[in-house]
Amino acid sequence: MKKIVQTAGREALAEFATEFAHYNDDILFGENWNNQDIDVKTRSIITVVALISSGITDSSLKFHLINAKNHGVSQKEIAAIITHVAFYAGWPKGWAAFNMAKEIWQVNEKDLPYEDAGKRAHAKEMVFEIGEPNDAFAQYFIGQSYLSVVSKELVTIFNVTFEPGCRNNWHIHKADQGGGQILICVAGRGYYQEEGKDAIEMKPGDVVNIPSGVKHWHGAASDEWFSHLAIEVPGVNGSNIWCEPVSDEEYEKVNKGEQK
Repeated sequence: MKKIVQTAGREALAEFATEFAHYNDDILFGENWNNQDIDVKTRSIITVVALISSGITDSSLKFHLINAKNHGVSQKEIAAIITHVAFYAGWPKGWAAFNMAKEIWQVNEKDLPYEDAGKRAHAKEMVFEIGEPNDAFAQYFIGQSYLSVVSKELVTIFNVTFEPGCRNNWHIHKADQGGGQILICVAGRGYYQEEGKDAIEMKPGDVVNIPSGVKHWHGAASDEWFSHLAIEVPGVNGSNIWCEPVSDEEYEKVNKGEQK
């Protein structure tokens, strides 16, 4: 699970109320929200219910409604949650919460079926689908990857998604003429590395052009999901050569910022 980091307390109250800022950022969010005895989606729902029940319908509730959505709470779920709370906490509180929730969710907004909170949050960050488990190429990956076909006309484009820590083996795109691959990060954070060179961190919008014949690997950071479009550059007699896995030692050097 990606660690939750909060800085709002220090940004607003660093000088005025140092201890309160510390308790807010380091204890409430730093320790409590990162406790994994319950998942973040459940924790988000509990927080929303507690705020509505207390009659708090200001920016605090809006923040936690957005947080709930980012961790997989769908429009239908939040509607059912607020309705249920209204019976016990008061109908006016339900109305106030609905007026705010309508600014955050759209009616019948897509309800993603993923049970993993991190996967649901990642899927909501991008317009492309995560797709199905990449079982056909599983032998060339460490960890679970997913594949979704974006286009097979003119050029082949796949959306490839890596769970945290997942990476593919070293490999080479070969072609007698032309060929290669283009990677475009569309969500999350990951790495690309060519043999003998420093790894490149990839974030949404980053593009990597991989010429034919270059040995390389790519995959997710250890604490984040990662998705990129893989665009196959047309070439003559193109093929893909899979090589050895990226060892844990190699990966940890990249993940810790220790290059080559």
